[in-house]
Order: sequence, then structure tokens, then C-alpha cells
Amino acid sequence: MRRITPLVALSISGVMLLSACGQDVAAPNESSSSTASAATGPAKDGGTVSIRGCTPQNPLIPSDTNETCGGNVLDAVTAKLVHYNSDTAAPELDIAQSIDTTDNQHFTVKLNPGYKFSDGTEVKAKNFVDGWNWAAYGPNAQQNSYFFEPITGYKDVQCGDDDCKVKPKATTMSGLKVVDDHTFTIDTSEKVSNLKIRLGYTAFAPLPDSFLKAPTDKKWQKFPVGAGPFTITQNTATQIVFKKNPDYGGKFKPHVDEVTYKIYNDAAPAYNDVVANNLDVTDLIPTDQLTNDQWKSDLQNRWGIRQSGVFQSITASSKDKQLQNQDLLKALSMDIDRPTITKQIFAGSRTPADGWVSPVVDGYKPGVCGDLCKYDKTKAKEMYDKAGGYKGTLTIAVNGDGDHKAWSQAVCNGWKNDLGLNCQLKITPDFKTLRDQITKRELTGFFRTGWQMDYPSIENFLTPLYATGASSNDGDYSNKAFDAKLQEAAAAPDEEQANKVYQEAEAMLAEKMPAIPLWYVSTPFAWSTKVTNVKLTPFGTIDLTAISVK
Repeated sequence: MRRITPLVALSISGVMLLSACGQDVAAPNESSSSTASAATGPAKDGGTVSIRGCTPQNPLIPSDTNETCGGNVLDAVTAKLVHYNSDTAAPELDIAQSIDTTDNQHFTVKLNPGYKFSDGTEVKAKNFVDGWNWAAYGPNAQQNSYFFEPITGYKDVQCGDDDCKVKPKATTMSGLKVVDDHTFTIDTSEKVSNLKIRLGYTAFAPLPDSFLKAPTDKKWQKFPVGAGPFTITQNTATQIVFKKNPDYGGKFKPHVDEVTYKIYNDAAPAYNDVVANNLDVTDLIPTDQLTNDQWKSDLQNRWGIRQSGVFQSITASSKDKQLQNQDLLKALSMDIDRPTITKQIFAGSRTPADGWVSPVVDGYKPGVCGDLCKYDKTKAKEMYDKAGGYKGTLTIAVNGDGDHKAWSQAVCNGWKNDLGLNCQLKITPDFKTLRDQITKRELTGFFRTGWQMDYPSIENFLTPLYATGASSNDGDYSNKAFDAKLQEAAAAPDEEQANKVYQEAEAMLAEKMPAIPLWYVSTPFAWSTKVTNVKLTPFGTIDLTAISVK
């Protein structure tokens, strides 16, 4: 669902929004099911498990975290109005008892009674209304604030300039109203045909009174209070420990009493620990173990693969003026041998990307990238030379804790051999460091980018990443025609028509590329002999409520 993004003041109304939010949604394609399912057994309650984790970049506040490392933590401790089915990703009511509308613009939300935060207080309508208003309020500088843009009055709570010297006109959005303890209403500035799907995203989690009374208290950065199945009891540089939330009132109750996220800075130690039964689950298999299916031999009856809503790319730094040359960018894309890399390095656990949208979601259209995503070194060389080549050394920045060296080196070597380009890797120690450098715009050349869907929609692979001023627009891409097409799709009367217009928007990305598509991800995962019922969701995350100790 995520990656860490810079906070960017939004200057255009309607671009970030609208049909990303869903009431009626089709389940993802059947192809998202596992090709190898985890061993199943009786769901025994109790016990502890350990899972590979990584270092969150930002404070663990729902409206300020939208990357996988922090997002996985928040998913364990929060509950939202909507829950995404762990098998299909379809939205299901959770805290919400109902979300009703007659016109797709005025919504009434009724809450199920009995939900409590981990501090023992009840989840009420005001925790959504006050929490969302706090998250959207410009001076609070929340990275996920743009998710609230469809709500009437959103613009009034935004700062008047980038530095927020011009304060917002209002402190709350006029489109949110508390009716009673278990009912509130949402009014949107335009019709939104599928609001329900977005309401399961982390940014829409309710905030407890204890947070709202003292939001600047630094304890929230590591110990969030949510209404989910777990609560955090320990958070250090090496591990994050969750315990079952005794006050959890939802239907997605975990079987285990405790989960420890062990922080690894390299894929190999985590893999070795699973093989040796010193770690219970890893969702990252080293590329050298994928080769010749070595991992399947090491982990007989202890492995699985699931197609996930995850897209990988490389993005050119907006500081690198040479890479603003579209002909040069297209030549480099055409000179990436995706089929060979995905076969030899990833052993088929990746599929060459042919566009910018994952095949998992409705609205995916094959072949959008066309010849630009097909390896043709002769044409690539002709285009590269005509574009004037790249002067100096071109770098690709990747995080060292994600096992990205093999494929990025293969890309570099291909450019060296086919184009005569001087290319080298820049490897950061961990994901947080890479994301900090991207956020601060400190890099030149290319850097690794990826997207884990927030919700199963074609829109989620387009608007947050490539709309002008978008929160996750790491390459500062701007295309007015593309922005206009997003607005047109957002105003479509239903999802089917919206998807057609979003497909037209995606096609524009082949004309002016915002990033070079690499591959779609099928996530390999493995587990110890201690556990059973290990399951990966369509988001590529481990279902902590399903796993149990044998």
C-alpha cells in the first residue's frame, strides 16, 4: 500500500482525489491467489511468533505514515471503517455498521458499538470527525492529508502558502458532522461513486481522545493507540513487539498473543533465520536463493508465492537535468532486459511490467508501455546516441536492506555493455535512509521506487504518484493533460466508466514518462516449522490475524 512521500502543498483542486474512494468495488482478479499456499492446520490460540520487519521512516501516526515499514505496523494496531479482505482485497465493513448514500455525495456512517481503543476508551463518531479534521489541517503537516481532499471544506483547512505563513481559513472541514456518538455524515465537494474503498486506508483510522488532547507528545511516534487487534509494547531500533489488544472489539481477532517484528538490514540473515527456525516468517527471499529454486529445497513445505498489488520502477531525479530528456529516458527504458532479469534473478517471482498499473486491480490494461518496455538494444542505442547520451556517471540508488543489488547491477551492466554508458550503484544502508534522501531531493540519477497499493483501484497507481503536486510524486512529474484526464475520470458516474478514462490517462504516461516501469511483484514468503496458517494478503503483507502456533 505505500511508500514514504514528501509533504507537498496541493495547488489544484480535484487532482488528488476522487474516484479513488469507493462504495461498490469489484474484487481483484483471480490471478492474485497464491500459487503455493501455506500449510494449514487447526487455529490454535496463544503463543508468540516472530516476523521480519524493517525500520519505519516517519512517526507512527496514521495520517503521517504511507510507506510499507511503518504501514505494516499501523495495520496491526488500527481498525478503520472498512477492512480489506485478506484473500480478495474487497472492502468489508469493520467499525462501520453501514455507509449509506443516495447520491454519492452525501454519506451517512453508522458505527458498530463496542469498539475500543487500546487505552480502553470507546471509538465514537467524534474520533473520526475530529481525527480527520486534525489530519487534514494544513499546519499539522500530515503527509496523508490529501486523502481528505474529496471532503467539502478541505481547501479551507489548507495553508495559503508552502511555509504556512498564511494560515487556513478554517480549522475544520464543513463536510464532516457528528450526529450522535455512533453516527456521522460525510459531504463531498463532488460526486464520489466509490467512497467505501478508500475508507479502509490507514489515513482514515480514528484517533483517540488521548492523542487529540496532546498530539505533539512524542510517545505517539512510537506507541500509537489504535482500535486494532494488537497494541505495541516495545519499539526499539532492533524490534517492535505487539501484544494482543485485550480491548479489541472487532471480528478480526488474532490467534497469537504476541508478535515480534525483528528489524533486519539485509534479506540474507532473515532468510537464514527462517531456514534455521529462528524466525517464524519472512516476506523477503534473497535473490540468490530464488535462483534455481534453491529456497524451495531449503524450505520444503514451508514456502509460498502470492501475486501482489506491488509495482516496481526506477525514477529519475528532478535535479538531474540530463534525465529530463524524454528521448534519453525512453532509450534507457528500452535497454532493460526485463524478461532475463525476472527469470534469472527473480526466478519468475516477478513479471516484466508493460505499464504503470498492477494486473491485480480492475482497470489494468496490458501493453500500455508498448515498445518502451520491450528490450531492443539496437533501437535503444540509436535513440540513446540521437539523444546525445549521458555525460558523466549515471547512478542508481537502492536500499541495501531490500536485496536490490543484483537486479540494479544487471540494469547498470546492460547500459554499460549496450550503450557505453558509465553506470554505478549507490547503496544506502536501509530503506529509511533512501527515502529520506528522496524526500529531501538529495539524489541525482535514478533511484528505486515502488508502490504497494493502498486500495485495489487503477486510480491508486496513477494519482498519488504522477499527478502534479501529488504526495508520492518523487520525480516531480507534471503533465497538465494527464491531470485533466484524472479529473475527468474522477467525475465519471460509475467505476466502469471511470476505469476507461483512467486507462486513457495511463496511456499518456508512455508519451511523457514519469518513471521507468520494471516489473510486477509476486511475493515469495516462507515460514518456520513452528507456525501454520501463514497467509499473504493481496497487498503483499502478512496476515497477522491468521497465523497461529502449531
